[in-house]
Amino acid sequence: GSGLLDETISALRPDRLASLELRLQSQEEELTLVKSALADALRRLSLYDQQIPLLTQQLLAGGIQRNWNRSLAAGAAWSRAGALAVGGALEGLSIKMFLRGRPITMYIPSGISHYEELRAELPAEHLQLDWVYGYRGRDSRSNLYVLASGELVYFIACVVVLYHIQHRSQRHYLRHTDCVRCLAVHPDRVRVATGQTAGVDKDGKPLQPFVHIWDSSTLLTLQQIGLGSFERGVGSLAFSTADQGAYLCVVDDSNEHMLSVWDCARGTKQAEIKSTNESVFTVEFNPQDSSNFITSGKSHVYFWTWSGSTLSKKQGIFGKYKKPKFIQCFLFDANGDVLTGDSEGNILTWARTAADIRTLGKGAKETYQIGRQTRAHEGSIFSLCLRRDGSVLSGGGKDRRLVHWSPSLALLQEVEIPEQFGAVRTIVEGPGAELLVGTTRNALLRGSLAAGFTPIIQGHTDELWGLATHPSQSLFLTCGHDRQVCMWDSGEHTAAWSLTLEETGLCADFHPSGRVVAVGLNTGRWLVLDTETRQVLSGGSDGNEQLSVVRYSPDGEFLAIGSHDNFIYIYSVGEGERKYSRFGRCTGHSSFITHLDWSKDSKFIMSNSGDYEILYWDVAGGCKLLRNRFESRDREWASYTCVLGFHVFGEGWSPRASTRGLGNTLEVLGGVVFQWQSPPLTPLPCSLLQAPSHVYGGHGSHVTNVRFTNDDSHLVSLGGKDTSIFQWRSWGCPVSTLTRFPIPRTCVQWGLSTWGHSLPPGV
Repeated sequence: GSGLLDETISALRPDRLASLELRLQSQEEELTLVKSALADALRRLSLYDQQIPLLTQQLLAGGIQRNWNRSLAAGAAWSRAGALAVGGALEGLSIKMFLRGRPITMYIPSGISHYEELRAELPAEHLQLDWVYGYRGRDSRSNLYVLASGELVYFIACVVVLYHIQHRSQRHYLRHTDCVRCLAVHPDRVRVATGQTAGVDKDGKPLQPFVHIWDSSTLLTLQQIGLGSFERGVGSLAFSTADQGAYLCVVDDSNEHMLSVWDCARGTKQAEIKSTNESVFTVEFNPQDSSNFITSGKSHVYFWTWSGSTLSKKQGIFGKYKKPKFIQCFLFDANGDVLTGDSEGNILTWARTAADIRTLGKGAKETYQIGRQTRAHEGSIFSLCLRRDGSVLSGGGKDRRLVHWSPSLALLQEVEIPEQFGAVRTIVEGPGAELLVGTTRNALLRGSLAAGFTPIIQGHTDELWGLATHPSQSLFLTCGHDRQVCMWDSGEHTAAWSLTLEETGLCADFHPSGRVVAVGLNTGRWLVLDTETRQVLSGGSDGNEQLSVVRYSPDGEFLAIGSHDNFIYIYSVGEGERKYSRFGRCTGHSSFITHLDWSKDSKFIMSNSGDYEILYWDVAGGCKLLRNRFESRDREWASYTCVLGFHVFGEGWSPRASTRGLGNTLEVLGGVVFQWQSPPLTPLPCSLLQAPSHVYGGHGSHVTNVRFTNDDSHLVSLGGKDTSIFQWRSWGCPVSTLTRFPIPRTCVQWGLSTWGHSLPPGV
């Protein structure tokens, strides 16, 4: 059923998938270049004849007489996935750089008369993480707790979130370098242990995972445990209880699922053993005896005994009861018995039995045997929770039921979680009768068995790509592979509404009026939605390949749609943004469109493609390709999202930035988004190599999109496969005073970097 599928997904090795993805992406990039090389060569040959008169004009004007044949970085290269080599010289009024051997010429704006005198300084502006939308419930468990402060603690991407419901505020622990996978709270409900996955470096090689023990009141790290000891990642954690949390048990994600016990105060390993070759889902100490603990997972439940440096286990025997494929959860009840929840929907009661001294001798230990089976759910049981009064709560996967049981497992009450939120992933008690529920569709619910549940945190459930910010309100829209289109209120930190599409949404843009928003899909179709009613007002289809960018012109008269079929489709907009008529098509790119920007007068477009082209188009003149790119060097653009151009070439660059979005980092340029893989927060124009920058971490996957909110007070970033949405507050010099000048006046550039990935030298 769905429970077995969820457990199979959760058992996949994220580092292996990431490594294979990097290799596949590299091959795709090579094929893209080879595919476009012939078409590009023919086009460039036709341009050479037209460039001769231009070069003659430059010679006569004395431009090349200056002969700035000073190398920008002769032979230098950034080692970003081995993809970038920048070297070349100023040739008159242009700069040439090379991407994978392909020359790209960029013309210097006339406002920069002395390129060699340009200086790059760190901007005074900074970003601070303000809010994290989402919760990792789809493929993790035991990931929600209530701290002594009253805050909820949970995780998503590389961030551990501390959320105070009454104050409607968040704090964030940001010391992890890759995705957090598990969480445990100390008996004092102040200290927290979090473990992360290994991740991979730029070459696809695994990085070392670790566990952090930290203070939730100060957010200070108290201890780093296990660096170099764990493989692939940390899958499960548990503090001991009987000795006031002196020890921490850790199970890693290696093939043997190494189990180790650590001294929390000293950070030293006390014992270690290979636990099993099967997936381990959870571990817990016996609350009455720290020398005993239990692990459960695929096809097993083990009862462990720890003494000094020795660990031994006894396998749970199912006997006459059907052995389930997965034992997803368990707890110690008020009587000291163990209750397990499994993929068959049963709660098994494991009662303690006296040691068999006759057979095993005087040193024999007491054991656990199944004394009772209770049919609880249809499909898997994902969570069990012991309430303060000794009663038990169980959460179902397939049936989405939350069931309340008496201490003797008599049914007391049940409620069904709404389908839109998914199945129950974890349950914790709040104050009084309040319950908090994490779901498999990455939502946190608050409520009670009597009154029902409402969401307090919501998020996407699959890879995110599309992002657009409202032109006049504190709203932004996201879409992704889960086929959800969500409108968010950045002021209230809530989801305003969501809509399920029949296809995957990959890009979006608001009309300047803010009344409608266009969404591009993976099938070549596009839709126009009313932002108030969510009604589909218009739409169309251009080819059968995915759309990568949609962009309204500043005057709202046109909609430009960039497709993976190498074309940019232009539509005229009329009748209150309800009627869309094909105006023309921009033909000339030899690879798929990645980014495009409109000029301020809504007459021209600048575009980038997957094979590193920078082309300019005269839309008003009939969607014609401008052969003479020199004439566009001083054109003012309404936005600057293109990743190739004079104003940004100084940053380290990877083809992944254009072929897949933004790689693992992002930049934001002068209040408009700039999609990139190099570390940002650098001055604009960023036309010097290794420009100084501020770097911000938190995302655990490639950053696929970023946008400023309408008043430039916040920045929104999407984490791709980690499904997270981060909202950053800008502070320092007011952004609005720096983002309104036309290029090349100095503006400000922000950016983020996923921790754990290599950075260009000097940053």
